[in-house]
Amino acid sequence: MKDPLQDARGRDSAAERNGGSAALSSNKRFFCGGLRPAAQAIAGEAQAVARRKDMTLTFENTISPAEASIEAPIDTAMETTGGFAALGLSGALLNATHNAGFTVPKPIQVEAIPPQLQGRDILGIAQTGSGKTAAFSLPILAAIAGLGTKRKPRTTRALILAPTRELAVQIEETIRILAKGLHISTAIVLGGVSRGSQVRRIAPGVDILIATPGRLTDLVREGDLTLAETRWLVLDEADRMLDMGFINDVRRIARATHAERRTALFSATMPSEIEKLSRELLKDPVRVEVAPQGTTAGEIRQSLVMARLKQKRKVLSDMLADPAMSSVIVFARTKHGADRVARDLDRDGFKAAVIHGNKSQNARQNALNGFREGKVRILVATDIAARGIDVPGISHVVNFDLPDEAESYVHRIGRTGRNGADGIAVTLCAPDEAAKLRQVERIIRMKLPVAASFLDQPDPVTAKEPARPEGEAGRPRHAAAKPHAGRPGGNRPFAGKPEGARPEGAKQGQKRPFRGKRRPQRGRAAA
Repeated sequence: MKDPLQDARGRDSAAERNGGSAALSSNKRFFCGGLRPAAQAIAGEAQAVARRKDMTLTFENTISPAEASIEAPIDTAMETTGGFAALGLSGALLNATHNAGFTVPKPIQVEAIPPQLQGRDILGIAQTGSGKTAAFSLPILAAIAGLGTKRKPRTTRALILAPTRELAVQIEETIRILAKGLHISTAIVLGGVSRGSQVRRIAPGVDILIATPGRLTDLVREGDLTLAETRWLVLDEADRMLDMGFINDVRRIARATHAERRTALFSATMPSEIEKLSRELLKDPVRVEVAPQGTTAGEIRQSLVMARLKQKRKVLSDMLADPAMSSVIVFARTKHGADRVARDLDRDGFKAAVIHGNKSQNARQNALNGFREGKVRILVATDIAARGIDVPGISHVVNFDLPDEAESYVHRIGRTGRNGADGIAVTLCAPDEAAKLRQVERIIRMKLPVAASFLDQPDPVTAKEPARPEGEAGRPRHAAAKPHAGRPGGNRPFAGKPEGARPEGAKQGQKRPFRGKRRPQRGRAAA
């Protein structure tokens, strides 16, 4: 039986569309070396709007209804630059965009939207928080809005792949806001939740499907979804999908889509494997780069605290005692490390939510929602939360451990200082993490300033177990049990069998009411 993740000819349709050419076209308008005057005005205006005290940022551009009614500088910027209308949006989609609070385009949107409206493929290099979601969503919405509501069963017109569940959920929420009133259906497919409900949702066909590669691959192979009618493909955070081992799944998924699809690939970094993937999947793409790779936001103040592992718990607790740390994400390197940090914080009197890969999707979403709504001010996370999670008002990011991959540092601290707001990032570095620190500083092209060092101080004294009674040193705990009262030497009297007949229903040889398998006796083979 042929793998449904291959097209009829068994070849990559994108490679065929490329005509064998592996060359990437260069964009005539690069953002390397500084923004052009028009883009500078847009970026400056966006930062000015973001700093308004009564504004509440929600997704990547969304503002509160109260702010949407404010007149003055936004209207001036709209008259000067034309806003999203100047990028080619019109009609109901333009109205929906304005109603959602998207008024001033960001640089990535200025560069990426017009070529996609013209049917070009896009290769985008941009950091999280740069406005990528609207940059690839609006052109797709503009194209699908004119196709009508008749869809083929078990198909999707557009497919957006994201590396993590949280990023997929955020993309779907943003698209629903932008598509309000356009009669465009969306669905989300990801692991950790009921598969049946997702199958029922996509059964009549959908316009836009947002998915993680693993669950999507399962649905396609089971025949619950076909991608033959998918004409728009977006790969968001492609370098993260590479890190998580999804690249081969992505290739198989791309081969199953329509031969004449349009493709957009966005990545924060451009390792050789992602560059190779872009040559395979994209046809004569427009390259958009809004910031050099590894660039951190200028609004984030970064600092370094030198502390040994045993000192980090106290250092973190002392930091969190500062009321200025109103909304904090603490990043740990491993899942168990995140749980340990959360337990230590709880013992020190700080309530924290935890999010990592071993948590169910509902638990992860509840923790994220509680943090977003301010029910807890501390979120402990692994790197799954380092990409794409846009929670407004995060004041501090603390790296309890340095990441294994230096690029993850950029995405971690990018959770704060978003949309022009100020942010603070503090990294706790132990002596044995010096090599990882050098890799991070090489990526960000700067040396982190040392704010404090505790290496010359002794490790804090941890609470010890109470001393054992004299004469019991080295004995196992169960052997040190108190002797039974009134029984010399602590010996228990022999308990004989109770007199009388066996109770009814418990005769020898009769099966007992246990469903589990009985453990075989030692020395005998299991029956």
